[in-house]
Amino acid sequence: MKLHENLKSLGENKTGYSYDKPDAGLLEAFTSPFALPEFNPCGAVGTIHIECPEFTCLCPMTGQPDFATIIIDYQPDRLCVESKSLKLYLGTFRMFGEFHEAGVNRICNDLVQLLRPVSMTVKGEFTPRGGIPFWPTAEYWRG
Repeated sequence: MKLHENLKSLGENKTGYSYDKPDAGLLEAFTSPFALPEFNPCGAVGTIHIECPEFTCLCPMTGQPDFATIIIDYQPDRLCVESKSLKLYLGTFRMFGEFHEAGVNRICNDLVQLLRPVSMTVKGEFTPRGGIPFWPTAEYWRG
């Protein structure tokens, strides 16, 4: 079985980029190897840690750029996020104005909608603005 057979963005010769409105429709997933007996005969529980150090967005009040590392930790159930689609999705925030807390919460909710993980944490480590760094965190646990 190929884990990546239904992916659209990965392997495309030409990639389209959008920078002005977050678009969860760009996110793609593939079957988690942790969920398949042929890849996980002992039933190990897997977790995934992703760091995206080049995240940018705009302050919704001033229009000034904000920079952050987005950190995503999750325990997949049946699906994993495909990394190129995640990169394209995060890029759609570049010229979009949103408060840090709202953006981090949006990212978490969009990933939870796609993946339906066991748990997920999304943290935004934003560079200081006015001498104060903001590091909002959004967490999800399946109930």
